Amino acid sequence: MAPLYGHPPLDATIAPLQVFSSQSASSPQVLTAAGNWFLTSGIQDPDGGVARYRLSDLGRNKPVSNEITGYAASTYAVLYEETGDQRYLDAAVLTARFLTETAWRPDIEQFPFENDPASPLYFFDCGIIVRGLLAVWRHTNAPRLLEVASACGRSMARDFLTEAAIHPILQMPSRTPLPYEKRWSREPGCFQLKSAMAWNDLAQPTSDDTFTLWYERALRMALDNYSSFLPGAASPELVMDRLHAFSYFMEGILPRVGRPLCAQALREAIALTSHHLREIRPLFERSDVNAQLLRARLFAEALGVQPLNEEEAAAEAASIASFQLPNGCFCFGRKNGVLMPFDNPVSTGFCLQALAMWRQRNEGNFTPRIEAII
Repeated sequence: MAPLYGHPPLDATIAPLQVFSSQSASSPQVLTAAGNWFLTSGIQDPDGGVARYRLSDLGRNKPVSNEITGYAASTYAVLYEETGDQRYLDAAVLTARFLTETAWRPDIEQFPFENDPASPLYFFDCGIIVRGLLAVWRHTNAPRLLEVASACGRSMARDFLTEAAIHPILQMPSRTPLPYEKRWSREPGCFQLKSAMAWNDLAQPTSDDTFTLWYERALRMALDNYSSFLPGAASPELVMDRLHAFSYFMEGILPRVGRPLCAQALREAIALTSHHLREIRPLFERSDVNAQLLRARLFAEALGVQPLNEEEAAAEAASIASFQLPNGCFCFGRKNGVLMPFDNPVSTGFCLQALAMWRQRNEGNFTPRIEAII
């Protein structure tokens, strides 16, 4: 996955919304504020592309990222499902149109990281974009979305998948793998299973079992190496970043948790993530890690993998809510108790979905839809 987040210098505290209890975190106001931020903040260009994040201390966006635009498509679909507000479906359609008509490279059947001829190709990005297109397709049945998603899914296997590993990055224009580096986004690992979910998601609408076989191969690789992923670094800050990546493994394994080996892996992953999050959070805490962990817990309970640790889940919900800013978005992270100046669309998508799921669970109407995970 492309490096989405930096750690800029911080000169001042950003005041969060005063929403810190797990009960108030369930308020529909949280979802409304986050949705309005997506629609009105300027994080999305008029043509549909979505910026990587906004530097709130400087008042400007980082460049548009095709991967982040894919995440936004999934987020708009969730917002539409939660609210029925046509504005979110309209925004989802605009986002998907940008991906299929501007970002898509039909000559190579791939989505580059950015829309530049020299931009590299990331396996992770492509899978996130495919899942975003499918999220919009489920509401529109637009043939173009399924057509492009299917073509990209096949090229992901053609260009990235080998018997031994999934190459994370291909250089352009040769599409040859870049040498692996000793950092999680630039070497193969269990986190790639989140993106491989795109293959699993494509199998049913295309009636093509080859997609299932590719997902199963990625699943076997992830099960072989997930236990060595954490802590993976000496610096607590880097471990927190790896928790974000490791949480992608928890999400990616969900389609197969009916298998005992996968259920056990999910239980172990939840315990490990919870341990490291609580150990590191006084120094550095990411909002998305809390959201990813809470989502994994709620799915694990709903799918019969393990009972919910309600005390820890409530603490994660309250922590997520503490990252929401007055403008409605969710800040990327907090260092030494101070929020960092990142208005982040991915963090906002993960957090709003986690809190919506938490509310539904507490109201007794949570339905686990794995395909809807942002």
